[in-house]
Amino acid sequence: MNEKCTKYEGLFIFADEKTFEKHLKECPDCQAEHEKMQNISKLLQEVKPIFVQKRKRVAQLKIACAICAMLLSGTVMGLVNFNTDISDTIRYGTTLSAEDLGLPVDSYGLIMVE
Repeated sequence: MNEKCTKYEGLFIFADEKTFEKHLKECPDCQAEHEKMQNISKLLQEVKPIFVQKRKRVAQLKIACAICAMLLSGTVMGLVNFNTDISDTIRYGTTLSAEDLGLPVDSYGLIMVE
């Protein structure tokens, strides 16, 4: 019975180039395994540009989302800060009047000027 050689992985990882090449020339099992590994390597090299392009697209999408979030939050914060009715409603639950602020007002709620 012919046993299959199991030295390919060990020689590939740990041996130097000359020893590995010498064993490949002598062992048909390792030659077949090496051919399989070369085919897999070729396939990986073919699909590599696709994955690189996909990674770039994901990075561009993340940047676009971050920019949109910054623009949206800046716009919302600008509206809240410059419109006191909105900021009062958010902070206190209602819009503050001149009387709530402690200013002297008449019976109509208008500020009294003396």
